[in-house]
Amino acid sequence: MGGETPVTAGQQQHRRSWAEPWKVKMVEPLRMTTREQRESALGEAGYNTFLLRSDDVYIDLLTDSGTNAMSDRQWAALMLGDEAYAGSRNFYELEAAILEVYGFAHMVPTHQGRGAEHLLSQCAIKPGQLVPGNMYFTTTREHQERAGGVFVDVIVDQAHDPENLDPFKGNVDLSKLEEVILRGGPQGVAYLSLAATVNMAGGQPVSMRNLREVRELCRRHGVPVYLDATRLVENALFIQEREEGYRDRSIAEIVLEFCSLTDGAWMSAKKDSLVNIGGWLAVNDEGLFEEIRNLVIVFEGLHTYGGLAGRDMAAMAVGIKESIQDDHVRSRVGQVRYLGELLLGAGIPMVKPVGGHGVFLDASRFYPHLPQDAFPAQTLAAELYLDSGIRGMERGIVSAGRDPKTGEHHRPRLELTRLAIPRRVYTQAHMDVVAESVEAVYARRSEASGLVMTHEPRYLRFFQARFEPRGS
Repeated sequence: MGGETPVTAGQQQHRRSWAEPWKVKMVEPLRMTTREQRESALGEAGYNTFLLRSDDVYIDLLTDSGTNAMSDRQWAALMLGDEAYAGSRNFYELEAAILEVYGFAHMVPTHQGRGAEHLLSQCAIKPGQLVPGNMYFTTTREHQERAGGVFVDVIVDQAHDPENLDPFKGNVDLSKLEEVILRGGPQGVAYLSLAATVNMAGGQPVSMRNLREVRELCRRHGVPVYLDATRLVENALFIQEREEGYRDRSIAEIVLEFCSLTDGAWMSAKKDSLVNIGGWLAVNDEGLFEEIRNLVIVFEGLHTYGGLAGRDMAAMAVGIKESIQDDHVRSRVGQVRYLGELLLGAGIPMVKPVGGHGVFLDASRFYPHLPQDAFPAQTLAAELYLDSGIRGMERGIVSAGRDPKTGEHHRPRLELTRLAIPRRVYTQAHMDVVAESVEAVYARRSEASGLVMTHEPRYLRFFQARFEPRGS
C-alpha cells in the first residue's frame, strides 16, 4: 500500500519488557463479587452493561471516555481554576493549547464531544445534505440526522472485515467519496466527517497519505473536511509505526500535520486529553465560527466556558500537552496490544489488527449459532460480566439503531463487543484477568442462547435498552 507496512496476526518481535511511564500515587479499591451477586445485578440492569452500578463492576472496560486517571499536574491545575463566568484565564490557556497542538484558529469549549457534534451539525448541515464519513459513530450520526443530514459510509471495504490485516482500515475509499460528491452536487454535500481512529471499526487508523488524497479530492469539489480528533494521538502512533517517512517524526509533529489537512475538528476530551469531562469544537473559517460561537451560548454556555468549570478547562489544557508525549502514547497503545496479543494467542475471534483504544471481540464468530436478531454482541458483554465482573459494551446491531425512514434495524457487518481500556488506570495483571475471563466464556460459547429486547428507547437505544434471555 505504497509505503505502508503490513501487520501480521500474532506478530512477535524479541524485545525487552516495558513498564508504564508513570508510578501510582493513589489507589481506588475494587470490589470483587460472587456469581450470584452478578446474576442479580445483571438481571436488575436488564442485561445491559450500561445500566449496571459501578459498585457491582470489578474491571470496568465499558469505555475509555472520562474514565482516565489524571496526572499530578492535572490535579494541581484544578486548584488554579478561575471560575469567572466570562473570560476565565483557563479558557485562554485551553485556547492556546489547542492552537499549539492542533493548529486551529478558533475554538469553543463544550461540556463533552457530543455537544461539539451538535453545534457543528446545526451550523454546517442543511436539511437533505449528504454527510459522507469513514463509518458511522452513534452520537455523531444522531446529531447529523437530527440536523437533516443523510450519513453515507465511505470507508474502505477492508474495515468491515475483522480478519483483514490492512494497516489502515480507517481509510476513506476515494471512489466511494467521489461518487457521493457527484451524486450530491455542489450544494448537496455538507462536509466529510472523518474519524481518526475509527471506533466502530475496532479503533482502526487513517493514513496520512489517504488524508492527503482525500483533502485534494474535497478541495477540488469545495467540500470541507471536519475531523473527529477524539483519539487522534493513537492514530498518530500508527502512522509513526506503519507509514513510510514518519518513523522519526514525533507524535506532536504528526498530529499537527494531520490537522493541517482538515478545516476543523471536534473532540471529546474525555479520551485523549485525559480528563473526566469536556470537549471542544475548533474551525478555521471565521464565518462558520461566528455562527458556532453564537449558538454555543444557547446550548452550552458563554463561548469562554461552554458548559465547563474553569478548573475543567485548566486540567484539559494540561492533559492536551501530556497526551502527545511519545512515551505516554506508546504505553497506552502498548497495554491494548498486550491484551490483544494474549487473546489472539488463545485463538479468540476479534478484530485485527489490534486497535488503539480497546480490543473488539467478534461476537458473530464467537456465537455463530446466534442470529443477529438474538444480539450476539450484547450477549457476549453480559456473559463476560457474569463470568468475572468485567464490564464491556456492545458495538453491533443494538448500537447501530434503526433507519429513521423505514424503522428497520441497521444491520452492520461488524457485530462486536468492545473492551475499551481507560488510560493510566489498570495494570498488566488486570489485563491477564480479562484475557482469562474471555477465554473461559469462549470455552462455554455453545451454551449461549442470546437475548430478546424488552425495552427500546427512541434515541441511542444501546444506552438504556433492556433485555432478557431468549426462551426465559
